Order: sequence, then C-alpha cells, then structure tokens
Amino acid sequence: MEKSNSLCVVMGVIGLGARGSSIIKMLAKMKDVRIKYLCDIYKDRTEAAQASVFHYTGYKPDIVTDYKVILADEQVQAVLILTSWETHIKMAVEAMNSGKYAGIEVGGAYDIKDCFSLVEAYENTGIPCMMLENCCYGKYELMVKNMVEKGMFGEIIHCSGGYMHDLRKEVAYGNENRHYRLRNYISRNCDNYPTHELGPIAKILKINKGNRMLSVYSISSKARGLSHFIHEEKKDDLDLYNTVFKQGDIITSVIRCLNGETITLTLDTTLPRFYSRGFSISGTKARYQEDGNLIFIDKKHNNFHFLSRLFYNNAALYLRRYMHPIWKRFKNEGVKGGHGGMDYLVLRAFLEAVRDRTETPIDVYDSASWMAITALSEKSIIEDSPIQIPDFTNGKWKDRKPFEGKYSLD
Repeated sequence: MEKSNSLCVVMGVIGLGARGSSIIKMLAKMKDVRIKYLCDIYKDRTEAAQASVFHYTGYKPDIVTDYKVILADEQVQAVLILTSWETHIKMAVEAMNSGKYAGIEVGGAYDIKDCFSLVEAYENTGIPCMMLENCCYGKYELMVKNMVEKGMFGEIIHCSGGYMHDLRKEVAYGNENRHYRLRNYISRNCDNYPTHELGPIAKILKINKGNRMLSVYSISSKARGLSHFIHEEKKDDLDLYNTVFKQGDIITSVIRCLNGETITLTLDTTLPRFYSRGFSISGTKARYQEDGNLIFIDKKHNNFHFLSRLFYNNAALYLRRYMHPIWKRFKNEGVKGGHGGMDYLVLRAFLEAVRDRTETPIDVYDSASWMAITALSEKSIIEDSPIQIPDFTNGKWKDRKPFEGKYSLD
C-alpha cells in the first residue's frame, strides 16, 4: 500500500549509482519516508531503483531525468543529492532556493566560491543543507567524542585521519562503470575526499562553534599507482594505458586551528593497502588510534608503550562505559543500515530534521568548511604554501550555540 503523504517526509533522490542504490534500499524500509521521485540520466539505474522501492513498499516512484522537475514540485520537502562531486553544490543551492532541504553526499568542492554560494543560499532562504557525512556517526568516533567531553583525553592537541582505501580498480574501470572518479584523477591533484574523518574531528574540536580552522598546507607525492595497475591489469585499454594521471598517490594536508590544535589528513587511494580512515586523537591524558583500535591512557598504560600488540582492540573494552548516547539508543532499537549502521544514523538525522522542520546536526557552515579543503588543498599543492581557510560563519563561530536534538554532534 502506498504511504500517506501527510505522515511521511516526501522526497526525491538525485543520483542512483552504487551509493544511491544502497541508500534507496534503506529509505524504502523507513515507514515515515515517501520517495516520490527517482532521478538519474541512466535508464537502467532508475528502473533498478524503482523496482527496489516497489519491492519494499508496493509503490513506484516517478522516474525523471531532469532534477528540476523534483525542485518544481511543492509536495517535495527534501532532496538527497547523490550525484558526481562536481554537481553537489550547484544542486544543493537550487534545492534550498526552491524551499527544499538539501542532503548532499560527501565530496569536496571545486572552487571556494561555490562554498560561499552554499552559505549564501542558506542565509537567504533559511533552508538547511546537510552533508551526509556518515563517519560523524561511527561507533568509535562517537565513543571517543564522548570520552573527550568527559575529560578522559585532557586537552586535545592533535588529530589525524583521512581516506585510505585502495580504489585502483574502481578508478581504472570508471568508463565502464560510469564513475566520476576517473575524470577527476586524470585532471586534478588534491585531497578530493577529505571529510570522512575531518567531520568527526571537527565536531570534537568544536569547529565553527568556539573554534575554527585557519589554514591548510597540502603536499602531493608523485602519481604512479594507477598507471602501474593499468599497465598490469588493463593493457587492452590503449587510451587509459597511455594516460598521465595528475592525482598524486598520497596527499598529506596539515590544518592549523585557532585554538592551537593541528589536524593531519591523508588521501591514499591508488596504492595497494588495507582500508583505514586513520582516525586518531591525541590529548594530554590519552590517545586513541583506529589502526589497532587502541586507547592509551596516561598513568595506566605507560609501562606497556612498547607492547601495543598486546592491547589490540582494547578500545572495545571502553564501549560499555563510554558508548555515546546516540549509539546506546541505536543499539537498543536494533542496529541497521550500511557501514556498520552509520549510514542509517546520518540519514535519520537528516530526515527527522526535515520532518520536524529544524536545523540539521551537520549544518551548512560545517558542510562548506569541510568541502573547502579540497579546493584549498589543490591550490596549496600548486603554490607549495599554506592557504588560508575562510571563515564561512563571518565571525559567528565565536558564540554559535550547540545543536540540540536526538542526533546532536555538539
């Protein structure tokens, strides 16, 4: 039976690639969501998504190839923008200007002016825009945040993280899979995916609410990983075989914050490796690191600082006491959704803000400042110098109030 509009968030989904198809399945299982539109330029994607929604709900959303049809429908309250990186900000601005909440998939900005346009659209319309940064709702990211807030880490000094994921096959087969990463790796050299751990770190450091990022300095290694992979695994693709990739194999960015903390971000996606987001928090009393899932507490573990292997996964022992309230509730209700549950949490955070007509826990200032790192890192690599990070809040960071609500990250 088709869901009643009066009881549901009515929405459109723009972009139905691999990420879009997985999110569609989660949305379709939510009783308070009605997907009115599915939008993509590829017929096979829209038909597969429509069939998936019908399987779970018994109704078929309308299929469109022009997202502006969705924005023109006054019944639609929100859109999810799950398209290529290049289109995120443009579509989000248009969505806000049409009175619709904009939920945008992660990815970096191409021009700092675009980030300002995102903020301007929000300030002119009052309609929220939320980056769907799922890692902000990761179980261990939130546990560490909870421990930091309880004083377990003392004063935070340095944080690090990034996106370390072997994407050689995904990029190399970008033409076959119609994936936008390939053209980006050919033409750009930057941290193109900075937000996975910058998001959780920014929330821990209270960026845009009592603190702000001041500058970023990025350096790039040479680019060899993709070419090596293609020469060994895709020799028959003559065009790609002879392509010179601009994207360096390792991008390292150092961010300086107003309150004295530093952040190191790493992009590592074109060399063989284990997956990691490298999340680590260093304070005057303790340290957490994702690799090994280790917590080191001063005066408790000092005698074992050369024996880290004995403590692998010891952070799991702290979950019972320090699990974040968001995750306690989530665990009691039943963990669901992709990437260990954080996909579901970030979607619910967005959708319930739409339903209740409230601000989103990741707001437009968060989204703009995190996305800006991509454009600024590109400039920093070219100029080989630190680049100033704009204050998208225009000074409001000094006294902005924490977000209050079920999914608060403040």
